[in-house]
Amino acid sequence: MSLTAGIVGLPNVGKSTLFNAITNAGAEMANYPFATIEPNVGVVEVPDKRLDRLQEIIPAKKIIPTTFEFTDIAGIVKGASKGEGLGNKFLANIREVDAIVHIVRAFDDPNITSVTGTVDPKDDIETINLELEIADLDSVTKRLGRVEKVARAHDKEAMAELPLLQRIKKALEEGKPARSLEFNKDEAKIVKGFFLLTTKPVIYVANISDESIADPMQSPYFKVVKEIADSENSPALAISVRTEEEISELDPSDRSDFLADLGAKESGLDQLIQATYRLLGLGTFFTAGGKENRAWTYKVGTKAPQAAGIIHSDFERGFIRAETVSFSDLDQYGSMEAVKEAGRLRIEGKDYVVQDGDIFEFRFNV
Repeated sequence: MSLTAGIVGLPNVGKSTLFNAITNAGAEMANYPFATIEPNVGVVEVPDKRLDRLQEIIPAKKIIPTTFEFTDIAGIVKGASKGEGLGNKFLANIREVDAIVHIVRAFDDPNITSVTGTVDPKDDIETINLELEIADLDSVTKRLGRVEKVARAHDKEAMAELPLLQRIKKALEEGKPARSLEFNKDEAKIVKGFFLLTTKPVIYVANISDESIADPMQSPYFKVVKEIADSENSPALAISVRTEEEISELDPSDRSDFLADLGAKESGLDQLIQATYRLLGLGTFFTAGGKENRAWTYKVGTKAPQAAGIIHSDFERGFIRAETVSFSDLDQYGSMEAVKEAGRLRIEGKDYVVQDGDIFEFRFNV
């Protein structure tokens, strides 16, 4: 399953530094606008302590976590929707991702250039959001003109699109993103085909100072970011990007002590990866024993045969049943034998909806 989140923001807010910390991919960092021109793509492991516990109970030769993609997109400036900076190119890159990680500067440092001259998270967020909304409004207006003509001829597809485009246009003109509207299942499928920027789910990341790590709510800048995120029903995280880059360079065995010294229980990057995973409606199921204990990504709502197909198309094509144990049961009982004795091994069929933490053994015949 190939899904990716794009990291966006104004120039010099810490996007490439965050990307480097996440992926150790070595994206260029520089104290001037547009250091990133072509988007960098990095694959990260999704942290999941359940895999370690699975390995304790059912030892395998290797452990394979599930992965996720982040894309580092160059800084957007005011006027990007009209081609300012390298706007059109960047907006096209955003169009390719499934979710947006909107990073906002939330620290003071006279040595790092601010393209606006001040540290103002609210203005920064409004600048980015406005550019995305303007770009979408232009796209919707053009499409609406074409669809109206076709709808007059009673074309079913055009008649289904028309009211949706009109609703979205009205929202954008009022300064609201398309994702603020509610659509039923059929409408959502149509809207997805519009490829709009503001339909994408967003997570706001405040790049805070080191001093605010133990208690981010001490930062007045983060409070502003969180208020905006809450008003949109979007998640917000506070991360010291510079510190996270330092943590990423440490030996894994030293990271927990480093975090403890900072007063943090979990790295900001782990929180970000997990939050983005949830934002996209993703879950994890497992296969265990033998050569590998492995985590697999699935879309919430997926049924057992389709989950089997994530592993191999033959598994879905010849699906018979899924022998299933929940991670929580395995963790509680401590062995597969004990789980079976307790009657907690389940046989699931084609209509079973996968639950996060399911451990599967698929039976199939091709």
